[in-house]
Amino acid sequence: MDGQVGTGKGTPVDGLNKGLRKVEIAVRWDPSPAGQPSTDLDLVAATYLADDPHGDPAYVVHFDSRSPDGTIYLNRDSKDGQGFGYDEVMTLELDRLDGRYARVVVGIVIQQRPAERTFVSVVNPGLRIREGYTVLAEDDFGGVLGATAATVAEFVRDGSGPWDFRPGVRGFEGDPADFARTMGAAHQP
Repeated sequence: MDGQVGTGKGTPVDGLNKGLRKVEIAVRWDPSPAGQPSTDLDLVAATYLADDPHGDPAYVVHFDSRSPDGTIYLNRDSKDGQGFGYDEVMTLELDRLDGRYARVVVGIVIQQRPAERTFVSVVNPGLRIREGYTVLAEDDFGGVLGATAATVAEFVRDGSGPWDFRPGVRGFEGDPADFARTMGAAHQP
């Protein structure tokens, strides 16, 4: 039948795809064994302008900050992994993010004080990325055990189009202080 848009059974129609709207990134880990220094993982998000999507971040959101417009924020922050469920949670309201931004990269940094750490020394780490109740990705950092930080998600859009998710955990083995500045470079096409 000409002009028919869908089947009436909930079939998605490409022209009506809104893409990702509000995404939650959550990380968990268990406290360090007795007598060892605390382990502190931190979520970090960097935004990139459409005219320089692989350059320097326009701004970075982490434990002491939020985005200037309030669209990216940390809901929960832990310095030791104590508690139930996910210890750090960050929300990205992609549908509210200004049109001049075309890319957001999210990562996890292991604080290096008081002891140097990589993911191999983090007890029972876990990552969950979801939109609403839909889980987009989960990981245990088993592929980046020697890293001090890792990117865990990339969200991109073309112009004013919908946001797309590019999964993948990629390790970073340098100084974690440099991670926020360089975390977007790892995803260049």
